[in-house]
Amino acid sequence: MKQCILLTAFLLALYTGNFSYAQTLKAAASVRIITPNPLLPVSGGVGLPNAVTSKKGDLFVRALVLEKGTNRIAIVSIDNLGWSSILGNKSRALIKGITPANILIGCTHTHSAPDAYAFPDEKGKTGADLKYLDWCTQQIADAVNEAVKKLAPATLKIAVGEAKGKIAYNYYANELYDPRCGVIQAIAAEGNNKGKPIATLVNYAIHPEVIGSEQAILSPDLCGPLYERIESAVGGVALFMNSAQGGMVTADNRRENGKEANDWQECIRIGNLLADEALRLVGAAPEQKDPVLYCASRMIEFPVESPMMQYIIENSPLKHPHAKPGIVTAQLNLLNIGTAEIVTVPGEALPNIGYYVKRHMKTSHPFLFGLTNDAYGYILSKVDFNSFKRYDYISQTCLGELTGEIYMDAALKLIAESPAAESVK
Repeated sequence: MKQCILLTAFLLALYTGNFSYAQTLKAAASVRIITPNPLLPVSGGVGLPNAVTSKKGDLFVRALVLEKGTNRIAIVSIDNLGWSSILGNKSRALIKGITPANILIGCTHTHSAPDAYAFPDEKGKTGADLKYLDWCTQQIADAVNEAVKKLAPATLKIAVGEAKGKIAYNYYANELYDPRCGVIQAIAAEGNNKGKPIATLVNYAIHPEVIGSEQAILSPDLCGPLYERIESAVGGVALFMNSAQGGMVTADNRRENGKEANDWQECIRIGNLLADEALRLVGAAPEQKDPVLYCASRMIEFPVESPMMQYIIENSPLKHPHAKPGIVTAQLNLLNIGTAEIVTVPGEALPNIGYYVKRHMKTSHPFLFGLTNDAYGYILSKVDFNSFKRYDYISQTCLGELTGEIYMDAALKLIAESPAAESVK
């Protein structure tokens, strides 16, 4: 029996690349610049992308890898509007030493990056650069593979609290959004950088569309200044994972004269403020020296009822695979990282869905990673779907009336079947 146990442990270690049987948490982060050269048109939503003439900041892939024993996970953030599982699975196939289901790939949702959906027009033509997208999938894999090689002992600091100040609001109904900001900070436990952050992950619901897609500017929007602010203040790598920002949680760039600030300076103001609030929250958090690391996943199916979404899925040159006619699938993940419980969302969930799922999590540190593992447009509950004129566009770009119900049922079932995150000490 003992020999069987040792053989099993060896095989698991062989698969994950972990030959240290110690249960020490390890962490590492890596970055790749994915700014196209020459610049490419940018996409803010359905339709052909808009030409650009300049850039403000660079676009990035940012990867955080965590390991404990034979359990290894990767969290990847991409500066783009959306990132489909078609592209994500290309990267997963190139990543060594991590189970594909343990690789979470999400996007920041900047509206000033190249089209990654390959949206087709009425003639089936697309403005997406497929070679650029393939190159990005390699950069994602390279970033994760590099982080795996750098894994080192780490501790965690985790916090969830209200981010104060003029950061976000709901364009449809000012205060119907989640002001909570979640922060996970991995801290070096050994070596020359002991006590310093390896990575700081910020989770917050917001549309990074201060600049938008119509100003002929390629940009990470407010996420760029957020990265710079955190990294200059505490070091390490900063990541941003969006949350339930659908319908329509956007950057609060309103001015007193009723106009909006749509320039790089406003990106800096909001990005810096969110970064400062994240560091304030996590700065007061206790250190977690032996945190748990758990990852579960399952595939869920959604019927495609929206004519617009049907057309995009059927005519995009990305060629979305169909398990069944009229059905798309998405990977749903649940992570426990110390006291943090994380559930992914394969699109833009409305705030009420985000609140509902968080309320059922078994932790006081709930996180939602929106637009992660896929980006199937807006996710509405059936009572919101086509209910108000204001919701016409987001209903058209939702897969169907039951998308929200299917997602919530799957998320709550996964939460119920999974162990609770650690308690806050």
